Amino acid sequence: MSAGEPASLPPLASGPTGPDALRPLLDTVLDALAAGHAERGGPLPAGGPDAVATRVADALGDVLPDTGDPDALRTLVHALAAGAADPADPLCAAHLHCPPLAVAAAADLAASALNPSLDSWDQAPAASALEAAVTRTLARTAGLADALVTTGGTESNQLALLLAREAHGGVRLVCGANAHHSLPRAAWLLGLPDPVVIPAPGGTLDPAALHEALTALPGPVLVAATAGTTDAGLIDPLPEIAGLCTAHGARLHIDAAYGGGLLFSDRHRDRLAGLEAAHTVTLDLHKLGWQPVAAGLLAVARPHELTALHQRADYLNADDDTEAGLPDLLGRSPRTSRRPDILKIAVTLKALGRSGLGALVDQVCARAREFAALIREHPGFELYDRPVISTVLFRPAEADDDAVATVRRRLLHEGRAVLGRARLDGRLWLKATVLNPHTRPDDLAHLIKLVELAERSLPA
Repeated sequence: MSAGEPASLPPLASGPTGPDALRPLLDTVLDALAAGHAERGGPLPAGGPDAVATRVADALGDVLPDTGDPDALRTLVHALAAGAADPADPLCAAHLHCPPLAVAAAADLAASALNPSLDSWDQAPAASALEAAVTRTLARTAGLADALVTTGGTESNQLALLLAREAHGGVRLVCGANAHHSLPRAAWLLGLPDPVVIPAPGGTLDPAALHEALTALPGPVLVAATAGTTDAGLIDPLPEIAGLCTAHGARLHIDAAYGGGLLFSDRHRDRLAGLEAAHTVTLDLHKLGWQPVAAGLLAVARPHELTALHQRADYLNADDDTEAGLPDLLGRSPRTSRRPDILKIAVTLKALGRSGLGALVDQVCARAREFAALIREHPGFELYDRPVISTVLFRPAEADDDAVATVRRRLLHEGRAVLGRARLDGRLWLKATVLNPHTRPDDLAHLIKLVELAERSLPA
């Protein structure tokens, strides 16, 4: 041992001793997750932000102590689990935030342990080959040619606008009032003109208004349609929009971050008719794909347009290395260091197959319809509409918007249920997004009962 070297160095996660070092730590993590879940006792911790912050601070103590705490892993994983909003709880149904599959989480552990970085081939030989094969397959499933791995819908939408701008020397975004907030934000980030926002009566883009706008606008134009809105899970009339784009020479991007998972389902895939007409498509498998965050993709119809992302850094993709056959990865993302998020996706696709994933999609869509039916039949509630994917909007029939908002916050504060909120047709609705395939009919009935009791407890 050299002078000044610590007597005992902490073990590494990979290498010949990595698995042996991880095994006891995995037991610690799993025990702490179970203990934290038991302490929480529901879909999220009770007491609201201040109570949670206090409990976390107590567990954390000195963030950077002079001497390390050997119990830190157990303590902080327990605190995280006890203070989590657990998407695997059927009463945690607010957002497009799925409970990840165990096989995907296990694959993610391998990615973390090996820690490949997809900024050069010599840092990620197998991961780069895996990414190339899996992204092409997913793109072709959507009717396109290739795909990039992203951090989610926001990055995918930004890249779609970037590729359009670079392909056409500038572009004007046209999107519906129902479009995801990341689209106008991307236009701002890229220095593009303010978007032209098309009315979306009933929550979907109006083709007649789009035709009028495209007739008046000089090109180049990028139309962004949505397959699965965040608020209500609605799908724009994609074939009609695609036809208008063709007739007016406009470029088409489809944000299918939510609805793209329907591609796995024989029963529901037809709802995405028209997707194959897009130049770019946003997909996001940490929604209807049951992946740990992050698992986004941007599928492209014209792979040559990806040259706009090309960068040269001699230490990563020198010309002579590329000419000698080493793959150049810098044009596969605007990011440099990238973890191999493709591994968990690849494992899931191979482990479940199209039919297995399709069965999960069918299950959550069916549960959402069952929940909507319970709401429709209940005299004390109002249903917004029949769900298109797996989002159900509802509200107590006699409540005003303030009461609806208060009911939601009360359930959050008490740790009883996690419901979202959406404003459509000028009214505030409670939002349940069913992404847990293990949700049972009894869970849905219990969720209705919790809302009913919370609404009744409000001051008159």
